[in-house]
Amino acid sequence: MYFLSYDVGTTGIKTCLYQWRDGIKMIYGSSYGYGLRTLPNGGAEQDPDEWWDAMVKSTGDLLAHTGIDTKEISGISFCSQMQGLVLVDREGNALRPAMSYMDQRATEQINKGIRTGLKVEGMNALKLLRSLSLTGAVSGSVKDPQWKYLWVKDNEPEVYSKIYKWLDVKEYLIMRMTGRAVMTRDSAFSTMLYCTRDGKEGWSTELCETFGIDEAHLPEIIESTDIVGPLRKKQALELGLEPGTPVFGGGGDASLIGIGTGAAGLGKTHMYAGTSGWVGTVCEKQTVDATSMIAAIVGASKHNYLYFAEMETAGKCLEWVKDHLALDEIGIYLDKKDVCSEGPENREKVYSSLYDYMSEVILSAPPGAGGVIFTPWLHGNRCPFEDPDSKGIFFGITLDTGKTEMLRAVTEGICYHLRWMLECEDKKIETSPVIRFCGGGALSDATCRILADITGRRVEVCDEPQNVGSMGAAVLCAVGLGLIGSVEDADDMIPAVKTFEPDSSSKEIYDRNFEVFKNLYKANKKNFAMMR
Repeated sequence: MYFLSYDVGTTGIKTCLYQWRDGIKMIYGSSYGYGLRTLPNGGAEQDPDEWWDAMVKSTGDLLAHTGIDTKEISGISFCSQMQGLVLVDREGNALRPAMSYMDQRATEQINKGIRTGLKVEGMNALKLLRSLSLTGAVSGSVKDPQWKYLWVKDNEPEVYSKIYKWLDVKEYLIMRMTGRAVMTRDSAFSTMLYCTRDGKEGWSTELCETFGIDEAHLPEIIESTDIVGPLRKKQALELGLEPGTPVFGGGGDASLIGIGTGAAGLGKTHMYAGTSGWVGTVCEKQTVDATSMIAAIVGASKHNYLYFAEMETAGKCLEWVKDHLALDEIGIYLDKKDVCSEGPENREKVYSSLYDYMSEVILSAPPGAGGVIFTPWLHGNRCPFEDPDSKGIFFGITLDTGKTEMLRAVTEGICYHLRWMLECEDKKIETSPVIRFCGGGALSDATCRILADITGRRVEVCDEPQNVGSMGAAVLCAVGLGLIGSVEDADDMIPAVKTFEPDSSSKEIYDRNFEVFKNLYKANKKNFAMMR
């Protein structure tokens, strides 16, 4: 028995095949990229057809490589970027480019919608309290989807008049596959319009009326483990799959990555460093910290919540470093060599990727990066402060600073911010002494060691940490088909393969730099706004 998982990320899709045989094992994965268009007004958009094309290509590659009988695929599921806005007509056609979770152009809409009148934490007190009482959260970020929806309503009335349903990223793909317009509970919650009160779960008519949302545009809500429907013939032909294959609801990346990394049980904490980054801790009750922009979100589990703190750019900072510090060169006067290729000119160690080489270089710099501190706010920030104007900073550069120190400072800066969010979570709940670390960042032993030292926690990494989202999607298939009882039961199937204990010898310098790191936002908040 096999499951097919589509992990729909910010810049590409990874299609993974899992086999069920008294447990779940990844067989093969194939990736294809697509574009992300940023606009001068803060917009960030994607073409939904490019998502589908990437699905078709990656599925074809996977089937060609594995040669499996597609009749043995018992379920299709999704792990996806969240808080996108895909507006569709009755046939499921996108009416405009999808607005990414990174889109921050709806400043006027959020200011009118929740930043007027008597305020608490910068938000209208009455609307804040009403939102918290109904949903356990509040739409306090310009990047939240309801403000994007209202931006379209105000700026693109022709598009707005044709809307049948408002969908998130995976929900658009599910409708394309099955013809049904649905949202899983976690996607519905991420709109901040989903009532979580016992006995009243579902779309909140009161909040829709408060914020000017047409409730008819909101789709049917389902569970992540539900079968939405069979794969339609036309789409099956395009994908090379069997018509009628069950398509499950799946979940958002925030919901499934903790499950896929083996941290779905109550009280467990995981950290993720992919394009973005976050800290998530499983808890029993809805908890919110409006000051730090942290809330307990609805996830794929029916039993618990996930206390969730997010940073906008984590691994994206390392990609920036690779492109602009490791590769960008002006006026080269020394011989160069490709550290990732073999040949007579390169008889030394060959690295599998430039990231591997960077990881080794990072460890050659001392803890604290020679006094250099980097702030990883390359596309604004969400938690513990919401500020789309915040920027990246290299602080503490001297005549002795080189690229090596700057590379390490970027890695440490990401880890400082993860620690900041972890400590903010500890103010309301108890995070775990052991952290499951996942995402592309967890492939680097250097990053894992630095994270353990900076947080003072033991860091564990499971096998295939970059594919934990798709693993979580496969778990949903297993639960939906009755092979395991709950998503929490999957923890025993996902052991740690690497463990990193904190080194106390660097604690003093990291604690000092961490305090400076936090002060950099306070000291530069007005400067960020002036550079808007």
